[in-house]
Formats: sequence, structure tokens, C-alpha cells
Amino acid sequence: RSGTLYTPQIVGFAKAVELGLEEQPSESQRLIELREGLWTTLSKLESIQINGHPTQRLSGNLNISVEGVDGAALLLGLQPVAAVSSGSACSSATVAPSHVLLALGHPENMAYASIRFGIGRFNTMAEIGLVAEHTITTIQSLRQSQAVKIN
Repeated sequence: RSGTLYTPQIVGFAKAVELGLEEQPSESQRLIELREGLWTTLSKLESIQINGHPTQRLSGNLNISVEGVDGAALLLGLQPVAAVSSGSACSSATVAPSHVLLALGHPENMAYASIRFGIGRFNTMAEIGLVAEHTITTIQSLRQSQAVKIN
């Protein structure tokens, strides 16, 4: 009858919650390791900074600012390899510097030069390595083209 909840779905949902809670600590640690692997590689570049606290953050989130690089150009350069965003998830459709980074006192140029990596359950360390190397190559290419424009 209308309004009656389907018992098998309720039982299935309860089991999914149970499994999720069981796996949450180990999955969170795995995401932290992936995030730290990405940051370790990216931090070898000059003039790159992590936005936010280095450890007190979501396990699958890495937000960085890259000096001398336009965030939108970096976003486009990374699109074939990674799904990244500039700004917060709730304002990803707008082309504006992150209001959060501005509120934290970051200069506007660094807020415009920020991108956010979201690492998830199905990502692997091999994928993180590919994304890191492609990000470095893209940043170096953008910086080189910017230097050519200035000269």
C-alpha cells in the first residue's frame, strides 16, 4: 500500500551504514596517504603552498595555490587527466577567487591561483602519481609561457 516502506531496502541501507562505519577509519587513513603522496610530489615545485591546516583537514581534500599561474588555465590543463576545481564545491560554477581564501587573508592573486583536488575511494597511488606528474608539467608549462609573454 502507499506509504509503506520497503523492508529489504531498509535492511540493505542499514547494512551499508554498518559496513561504511567499519571501513571508515582505514579508508580515511588510505585517503590521507594518497593526499600526502600528492602533496609531497607537488611541494617540490617552487612558489606552491597548501591552503589550510597541513593535517587537520578532510582526508581526501588538497587545496593548493600556485604563484605565477592562473587557476583557470591550470584547471584547463589538468582536465584531460584529473577532475579538479577552483574555489569551493558550492561555488564551482563561478569564476571568482575563493572567498574563503580571501577571508583567511590570502592575496587575491593566490586565491585566483588555487585549485582543489578531491581524492576518493576508488583512486589509487598510481593515479595520484600520474596526476602529480601531469600537474607539475602543466605548472611548468604555464610558468614558461607566462615568462615568454613578459619578455
